[in-house]
Amino acid sequence: MSFRAALKTCAAEVDAHLIAQIRTHDPIPVVEAMAYAVAGGKGLRGYLVMESARIHGVDPNRALWSAAAIEAIHAYSLVHDDMPCMDDDDLRRGHPTVHIKWNETTAVLTGDALQSLGFELVTDPRCHENAQVRAELALTLARASGARGMVLGQALDIAAESAASQLTLEEITALQAGKTGALISWSAQAGAIMGQAETAPLSAYADALGLAFQIADDILDVEGDAEVAGKRLQKDADAGKATFVSLLGLEPARARAAELVDEAISALSVYGDSADELRAAARFVISRDT
Repeated sequence: MSFRAALKTCAAEVDAHLIAQIRTHDPIPVVEAMAYAVAGGKGLRGYLVMESARIHGVDPNRALWSAAAIEAIHAYSLVHDDMPCMDDDDLRRGHPTVHIKWNETTAVLTGDALQSLGFELVTDPRCHENAQVRAELALTLARASGARGMVLGQALDIAAESAASQLTLEEITALQAGKTGALISWSAQAGAIMGQAETAPLSAYADALGLAFQIADDILDVEGDAEVAGKRLQKDADAGKATFVSLLGLEPARARAAELVDEAISALSVYGDSADELRAAARFVISRDT
């Protein structure tokens, strides 16, 4: 099976599990919006959870709970990010954003509910039989998604829009380590946490992978196809914000992303052939068109 096919299969499995948990709630509009918001993504974060769990011998039926959790948290961030008070987008994954399809109030509540659901899933006994492991998953997920991680990155990104001068390369790298990299990092390390193993190799892998992912996003924002991407492109350029492409140039940015993929792959050497799918995931992030 090709990597893209494997990713699609995994994404469908994680989506099905996540939507099944959402459907246990009463079918009110916010619950319908939750199911709508989580559907149709690439599923890369969930895939990283499942693969990191596999190489540590974790039962995939248990790993599925953590994979669904990170996709719930990621979806929450997108719902809020798309709102008028943030990036003001009307298209996500080729469909109207939640605040457009419903309204802003529903979008706020949808994001809030998805965030809560993410923590509910990792603390469910079906996620792991050891309560201490579940607590570690929840603690690290809170750090990755909150004011030390994703929320910090988003806050820095918003502040950059009104800053007197554009961010430097170092500042953008730090911003994206939170906004994009933190959840990717948690995803890659979750399997080691569930397997009660050393997380350092996967942390190094994920740090390089997350930055390569964001550089690839910046490249797609310049030369991608909005119809294929399913979202509005060239937003950063329109807002006058600095990006890896604007600071480095298109080809140097492409070369830097490739270097980071090599770094990510090198970090997996301790796992031998068992990490080949994670290596394929690293190559995927700079070859995708969405």
